Amino acid sequence: MSMIVGAGTIIVGGGHAGAQAAIALRQNGYSGPVTIIGREQLLPYERPPLSKEYMSGEKEFERLYIRPRAFWDEKQVQLVLGRTVEVVEPVGKTVKLDDGSSRVYNSLIWAAGGDPRMLAISGADLLGVHHVRTRLDVDSILTELPRVNKVVVIGGGYIGLEAAAALSKMSKEVVLLEALPRVLARVAGPELSRFFEAEHRAHGVDLRTSVVVDAFEGNDCRMTGVRLGDGSVIEAQMAIVGIGISPTVGPLDVAGAKIANGVKVDEYCRTSLKDIYAIGDCAAHANAFAGGATIRLESVQNANDQANVVAKVICASDPKPYNMTPWFWSSQYDLKLQTVGLSAGYDATVLRGNPITRSFSVIYLKEGKVIALDCVNMVKDYVQGRKIVELGAVIAKEKLRDTSSALKDLIEV
Repeated sequence: MSMIVGAGTIIVGGGHAGAQAAIALRQNGYSGPVTIIGREQLLPYERPPLSKEYMSGEKEFERLYIRPRAFWDEKQVQLVLGRTVEVVEPVGKTVKLDDGSSRVYNSLIWAAGGDPRMLAISGADLLGVHHVRTRLDVDSILTELPRVNKVVVIGGGYIGLEAAAALSKMSKEVVLLEALPRVLARVAGPELSRFFEAEHRAHGVDLRTSVVVDAFEGNDCRMTGVRLGDGSVIEAQMAIVGIGISPTVGPLDVAGAKIANGVKVDEYCRTSLKDIYAIGDCAAHANAFAGGATIRLESVQNANDQANVVAKVICASDPKPYNMTPWFWSSQYDLKLQTVGLSAGYDATVLRGNPITRSFSVIYLKEGKVIALDCVNMVKDYVQGRKIVELGAVIAKEKLRDTSSALKDLIEV
């Protein structure tokens, strides 16, 4: 179908990916209409701080806005807030919203992110059972907290650990439950897992691994406890479930897009549907740092970089395939964890520094090549390690282990 006069680019999703897509379109000279359709009644905002600084009260929500209202007005980006896209019609280049209205597009960028993965157990709908994905989620938690003494956090990934740290700092009694034998098992090695388990326990968190959650118990529609697989019950007034997200791709699936744990995209973030792109948490792409495997990356880095790729494609502004270095971060207590690269598939690790000092790095290798680093309060290692990961450098373990040498000095020119 030819270009539709008066139609422009519609962006579905008002998170990091959607906001950056709109910004990048204007930066690359796009002059057509740009519309962001977001399901929350809020300007695009940062989500990572929700389980960190916002929950703990260290940062006011106004500081989380990606750009102020005046910016969107100045850049002529229309914000359609509090609405969701229910139907995508790729032949007619039309999207239908939940209020019954329709909009046409020339390009559609799907940046809808995902929804919290639910526990399919009895009592999951009781009051007091929460997730952490939106401001409303966290505000609901904060509203209830004055009446809460004990919280059960389910999930030992970053969201669960960050929530546990924030709640612990609020002097709440926290129990953290992880189904696997260690926390962060899907994203990090045993050294990092042991360190964070010890840190949380030192801060009073009752952290339990290899635990099966059987049901939420409650009275009068409100939870009163969590029943475990062994029949024991942890009494609590609140539970926070942080076990990942399910990508929001339903309308694209129905429209005929290729789906595989997200919507599949090529190296330019194009879906299998003409003029429809997908970016951010919901986009499944072949990643060179994962050995070419098709993965989803739930990170600000991925959201921003994929948005920039799509903007250049739409604007025909020297587009380049997506091949950016993955990086992540997590804040817990006074610890800043910074990760570069992807450790999946590693076959060896090197511990650089002593965890007792609370400042160290774990370096991951595969077939002798450095593929990732987890750096705890080690900014220099994180910054200098990026180049080593990008090169896939082969460096002797004893040299990597030696903290008297800077990582940048280990790269052979």
